[in-house]
Amino acid sequence: MADSMIEPGVAADRAERLTRTIRNQSFPNLKPRDSATLILIDRAEAVPKVLLGRRHQRHRFLPGKFVFPGGRIEPADRQMAAVVARHERQVLHKHYVARLMQRVRRPSAIKAASFALAAVRETYEETGLMLGVPCAGAVTAPPGPWQAFAKAGIVPDLSAIHFIARAVTPPKRPLRFDSRFFAADVSTIARRDPGFVGPDKEFVELIWLPITAARQLDVPGITAVVLEELSDRIAAGMSPDHPVPLYRMLHRRFVREVL
Repeated sequence: MADSMIEPGVAADRAERLTRTIRNQSFPNLKPRDSATLILIDRAEAVPKVLLGRRHQRHRFLPGKFVFPGGRIEPADRQMAAVVARHERQVLHKHYVARLMQRVRRPSAIKAASFALAAVRETYEETGLMLGVPCAGAVTAPPGPWQAFAKAGIVPDLSAIHFIARAVTPPKRPLRFDSRFFAADVSTIARRDPGFVGPDKEFVELIWLPITAARQLDVPGITAVVLEELSDRIAAGMSPDHPVPLYRMLHRRFVREVL
């Protein structure tokens, strides 16, 4: 699908830079695991800032790199979507739902919501930042990490979530993910719990930086490219009509398609 909001040369350059980051592809081929990532944006000043965490050096995946909070989709994330509906919180924008459900098996609005909810849950698990809105009544949540939201009386509000990009790890890498990148404003943080970041945690530190400065950190190639995609969307007023790119490998080169 053509992308009328970005120059063809810019799109090709982003894909080519990802191609240059490709490493050893000699591992047994794996099916990509669905995952979700959240970019928190602070627009209190003229230049927006984003939150990144530095991963522990002992981690098998991206040790020492600066990344956004995120991780795999879990079955409980589908159950939490029902809680959102019962409390009459607006679900994801219909444009995001449509794009999230392209090129997936058994598409549904619940599945689309589970991707965004996973990003919210992972953000809390890795940073202690709980996104959502206070609920006057009791919050029902599935067992596991979502219980922290129930105890705090916080309900995720998917109307505040924006779908920025999707990227699939190349074949024959030791770990493969089909990652959805979301974004939300810092104002969506309803609660901040301590003790989630430190020398023995998944993130050893958190840092807020302007987007251009964040791209200069030791970040994975896809992180740098998604930050550029985020800049484009911010310039477009975070409009749900703005195209959502998909980065994937085709014939041993990355391509940038539009969902």
